Amino acid sequence: MKALASFTLALAALAPPCAPAAPFVPRSGAQVLETLPQRADAALYRQRAQLAAAPRDPQHVAALAQRYIELGRASSDPRYFGQAQALLSPWWSGAAPPPPIRLLRATLLQSNHRFREAMHDLAAVTAAEPANAQAWLTLATIQVVQGEFSAAVRSCGRLSGLASELAGIACLANARAANGQLAASERLLALALARATPDVQQVGGEGVRVWAMTLLGELAARRGDAAAAEARFRQALALAPHDSYLLGAYADLLLEQRRHAEVQLLLRGQRHIDSLLLRFALASAPASSSVAELQARFDAALRRGDATHQREQARFELRLRRNPQAALKLALANWQVQKETADLRILLESAVAARAPAAVREALAWRRQHGMEDRAIDALVRALEGGPA
Repeated sequence: MKALASFTLALAALAPPCAPAAPFVPRSGAQVLETLPQRADAALYRQRAQLAAAPRDPQHVAALAQRYIELGRASSDPRYFGQAQALLSPWWSGAAPPPPIRLLRATLLQSNHRFREAMHDLAAVTAAEPANAQAWLTLATIQVVQGEFSAAVRSCGRLSGLASELAGIACLANARAANGQLAASERLLALALARATPDVQQVGGEGVRVWAMTLLGELAARRGDAAAAEARFRQALALAPHDSYLLGAYADLLLEQRRHAEVQLLLRGQRHIDSLLLRFALASAPASSSVAELQARFDAALRRGDATHQREQARFELRLRRNPQAALKLALANWQVQKETADLRILLESAVAARAPAAVREALAWRRQHGMEDRAIDALVRALEGGPA
């Protein structure tokens, strides 16, 4: 896939909104730089109180850290991830923290694309707690991102007996669809979604339905059925109108059809999220201020040593800066870390634009080996190889 939508999505770290090219200096210490939303979250307040009473209790720490991670995903605000990591600091460098802490450490490592370290933690958690459904799901997510599809199928198999039927089948469909079984995976997932009850209570809750709908939309888009993809994305948006991954997937579909005004309307309140600001900029005029803002954010990420944006930055360089050589360099670096459909597509697009088929020879061989199916990628392969894919 993709990172698994609502559950284990790897969120891009954000620079401050509207960052100008030069450092901004407040006029005084009283100047308001940003107003954060007020949150009436009774569960969060209760968990904070419980932790205050027992500050080193791993169960209380894990519960509050998990809530911060959920808030970070819901708002696409990485500051919540920082708060979660701060809570885990007594165990962060430990060799064998308690399983609940270790699972959350793996989740945070995953969000920073430190996949091997995350997988090491998850292997330990699943060994200690073989019935931990969230650990198996997170492990399967990373394995798909890394292109380890057979291992992901095995992890999904372990999940299937621990979670809802829909969660297990969505996990399997995500892994198998990337490995030459797109049509069969789509059919199976559609059937599972049709018979799933709305009140899924196991791993992920209603988010499982959003994930399944989003994945079905992506699979339809990959085989070229834009109408089916749009219907599925709209269904998912009715349940999760602010899901950043879903908004990005739907925006990409609209961009493919040059429905730029609809993209701008869809994302008008979401430009604080780097990946969505990128789509907004792609749908706007080249001289849009969004381009300068994106450049400032990427520059800030570079100064922080943050390399989690490389796929988005490659797309920025290719489509907005018209610099295919820079895009290809970024896409190649990203391909060493992530091997999802979108990673292969931007890599091949950059190679076509840079007229550098030799640079992606290994990626093309990998695609043939795994049978990755995608109509847009098929066309790019033909352009690079000079014949049918």
